[in-house]
Amino acid sequence: MINNNDILNVIQKRQSDRSFLTKPIEKDKLYRLLEAARLAPSACNAQPWKFIIVDNQALKLKIADCTSSKILGMNHFTKQAPIHIVIVEEKANFTSSAGSLIKGKHFPLMDIGIAAEHICLQAEAEGLGSCMMGWFDEPKVKKLLHIPKSKKVPLIIAIGYPAKEKREKRRKSLEEIISFNKY
Repeated sequence: MINNNDILNVIQKRQSDRSFLTKPIEKDKLYRLLEAARLAPSACNAQPWKFIIVDNQALKLKIADCTSSKILGMNHFTKQAPIHIVIVEEKANFTSSAGSLIKGKHFPLMDIGIAAEHICLQAEAEGLGSCMMGWFDEPKVKKLLHIPKSKKVPLIIAIGYPAKEKREKRRKSLEEIISFNKY
């Protein structure tokens, strides 16, 4: 049985790291991150994802360029990360697609969010840092990785050994975000 504090401790420590060491990530650790993603739940077990691991240095730098904005000064840390995991949204199965249509909710995006957080939590458990990014030039990323134009790329996750100490988490109190039985 897992100690009920183990998972909460990993969640408490997990943060979006924006500074990485150049130390390479061991393959066994990488595969545990991917296994954590593979095991993520999805609506109607659609598993609407494909994970592209970018570890080639030249290609990784080109992907990093797609995530940065000189004007806004965003995501310049991505060049330091030894690995980028690019998540491609795949077609959901019939049941999930029908449910999305009927309920007006795009279940594959929720599913991908869950899988991405599984990656980030496992990264934390492995002593790695991570940062999910939705800000990037999607057409350029698709071209660089030969992703069909018809596909969507909702997230890229930078993974590496963090170069900085943990920050104090600033979160709203439970009283601010929960209620029972009514809004």
